[in-house]
Amino acid sequence: MISSTGTPPSVAGLVLAAGAGRRLGGRPKALLDLAGRPLVERAAQVLGAGGCAPVHVVLGAAEAEVRKRADLAGCELVSNPDWATGMASSLRAGLASLSPGTATAALIMLVDQPRIGAEAVARLVRAHGDGAALAAAAYGGERGNPVLIARHHWAAVRETATGDRGARDFLRDHRAELTLVECGDVAAPDDIDTEADLRLLGPYGD
Repeated sequence: MISSTGTPPSVAGLVLAAGAGRRLGGRPKALLDLAGRPLVERAAQVLGAGGCAPVHVVLGAAEAEVRKRADLAGCELVSNPDWATGMASSLRAGLASLSPGTATAALIMLVDQPRIGAEAVARLVRAHGDGAALAAAAYGGERGNPVLIARHHWAAVRETATGDRGARDFLRDHRAELTLVECGDVAAPDDIDTEADLRLLGPYGD
């Protein structure tokens, strides 16, 4: 696929890592320990290894501590002062941080899904290269994350994103245009919401 400007497709990575982890007793997910390092590092590294550039990381709760403890060299760090209103505010802030011409699409990854690795990201990047303007990882045929959104959809996504639903309503309304990319053989969509889910921070692989 070649964009309307004649340039080949490129995909920016966007990590949503601003939440406070309320159901985890107020432990921000970005700072959860994974192999001795903050979880947010894993998400940023996965995006880069999967073919995304640049990589932007949206921060909110405990932002100062994340900036101090996490090695996010090479990433653009985006402050979201409205993080407490829900994931949608982080999505809007992240998309707004991507200047015109930065990329032909953005691949949005949640910080709390450590079983999604670089191969799942690479499959979505390839789908965009093959012409997909909207794509989502699928697990057993069911839509999940990460999600890829072409640049010409960003404004509409920012307008419709509310609360903790992120781009969910937009993707539902545009499901006829959505390409599902099966990733169940290389990744799992489990996320960390409660104390019981902390088991996901054990051994993992790409």
